[in-house]
Amino acid sequence: MTTAIEYFSRRLAFETDVSDVHADLEAAVPGVIVIDTRSAESWEQGHIPGAVHLPSREIAGRAAAVVPAGSAVVTYCWGPGCNGATKGALEFARLGYPVKEMIGGFEYWVREGFPVRDDRGERKGAVDTLTAPAGGVCGC
Repeated sequence: MTTAIEYFSRRLAFETDVSDVHADLEAAVPGVIVIDTRSAESWEQGHIPGAVHLPSREIAGRAAAVVPAGSAVVTYCWGPGCNGATKGALEFARLGYPVKEMIGGFEYWVREGFPVRDDRGERKGAVDTLTAPAGGVCGC
């Protein structure tokens, strides 16, 4: 039992989900910085409004100039089939930042109907009811 408690507690210490990130952004929680670890082409295709674009391979060299020390960093990449957010989170951890990986990535952000920004502005799509309730409140 203790092993399971430790395991799940540790996971929650280093992971967050799209609903929680959205709630933090909506509430303007101080110190939270969302980092998009994808390529420039991916960023231009669409990203989370307010996110900072910092591809995983550039984090070690640019993080100090882009992310204030002590910020609570949340990394994301494409989705569950991509480990770019994990690689990015590892780089931030190596630099001493408190960091969490946003599970589900950009894919689940979009599927849950949260806003997306690109060169045409900000838009929201329909909620995919296989990933979130149509009313938009998960409750978990």
